[in-house]
Amino acid sequence: MLLLLGGFLILMLLGVPVAIAMASSSLLYILVSGVTPDVTLAQRMIAGVESFPLLAVPFFILAGNLMNIAGVTGRIYKFAVALVGWMRGGLGHVNIIGSVIFSGMSGTAIADAAGLGTIEIKAMKDHGYSTEFSVGVTAASATLGPIIPPSLPFVIYGMMANVSIGALFLGGVIPGVVMTLLMMATVTYFAHKNNWGSDAPFSWPQLGSAGLEIAIVLAFPLAIWLMTLAGLSTNLAVVIGLGTLLAIDWYFDFSAVMALMAPVILIGGMTLGWFTPTEAAVAAVIWSLFLGLVRYRTMTLKTVAKATFDTIETTASVLFIVTAASIFAWLLTVSQAAQLLSDWMLSITHNKWVFLALANILILFVGCFIDTTAAITILVPILLPIVLKLGIDPIHFGLIMTLNLMIGLLHPPLGMVLFVLARVAKLSVERTTVAILPWLVPLMLALIAITYIPELTLWLPKYMGLSK
Repeated sequence: MLLLLGGFLILMLLGVPVAIAMASSSLLYILVSGVTPDVTLAQRMIAGVESFPLLAVPFFILAGNLMNIAGVTGRIYKFAVALVGWMRGGLGHVNIIGSVIFSGMSGTAIADAAGLGTIEIKAMKDHGYSTEFSVGVTAASATLGPIIPPSLPFVIYGMMANVSIGALFLGGVIPGVVMTLLMMATVTYFAHKNNWGSDAPFSWPQLGSAGLEIAIVLAFPLAIWLMTLAGLSTNLAVVIGLGTLLAIDWYFDFSAVMALMAPVILIGGMTLGWFTPTEAAVAAVIWSLFLGLVRYRTMTLKTVAKATFDTIETTASVLFIVTAASIFAWLLTVSQAAQLLSDWMLSITHNKWVFLALANILILFVGCFIDTTAAITILVPILLPIVLKLGIDPIHFGLIMTLNLMIGLLHPPLGMVLFVLARVAKLSVERTTVAILPWLVPLMLALIAITYIPELTLWLPKYMGLSK
């Protein structure tokens, strides 16, 4: 156990990439201990990525890349300005609402930070906001990406914990709303403290247009339901609904109606049983291509090719981490390290609320040093048996783990959102870290609420019949 964990930590401290560090320490442990033939390394690593749910990873990554090159981010930003730009600290609120919308398409915090973050930080600086505030609110809002469905971390967790990915997606909706409200309250606090005004004039026509776009999107599922009550088949009702929606959008040229439809289509399709969460990722790609090539006509074959190659690069990196983490996690189990940690935690407490506090501390710490995907792959086999033994719902725990790891993305030494925003804002990592610190307050409040009020996570999956 010391050889496995010690080797991994030493390699990490030497700056070796996390996937190579896990694979190398695993191979060293196998060779020295002789616990299993060395060919097991290759077998377990292949088995780690031989999973149908993991097909969602490249498709959600591709959907996010396509949305960026299709110009959807600019339309989302324009819509958010019309909706909340008139409030005090307007562009701070715009930043958060933009992330909420983009989260319904990308599923990753890094895509949000790199895509919308570039637009938002520049706009906020042009309106006189400090670079530090702009970076801080962008970093905090980027954590919404994997909480509001769809979500890549939920796909990985669902596969590892053998729980419904659809239920995890639904479980993230209300926590995402809670996080959004807390972040907007933080912007309001800074606005009053610094006596900031609005960044866009209050306009009833613009606000009415934004409200109309939301109403149209919300009316879509209602219209489908009414048509099915009238005797139409669900498939025909959806075709009629989408055709009507497209005609309305084409005529009025709304900013974000079609972008806002992405989460409705994904969640609605899974709820109606048209596709699995994995197939929903393919639907997200098809929708992205439709918007870029047909509706907005902002894509070219060259930009699609670039998005595809970027996706291949990112997917290779993510799945390499998954495959290395799978053998590392398996060896932790074989070496009894997982059992020892489990026994130690249960020796401290059998109270599930105390355990959740300890788990939060552990996952937060791990999230500062290990990539999100690797952390989920390693921690789930260790912590899930305790979770089940203490009667904690694994869907609830999935939200807790994901939010902890998202907060970890904002911290050195391995916080990827931290590094992306430092590069976008042309700030040092140290200044970026200081800029993010105040935004840990609303994130930690959200974490406490989600941890100790399970119904925030579980009510919607139960209501939709995806959880007991």
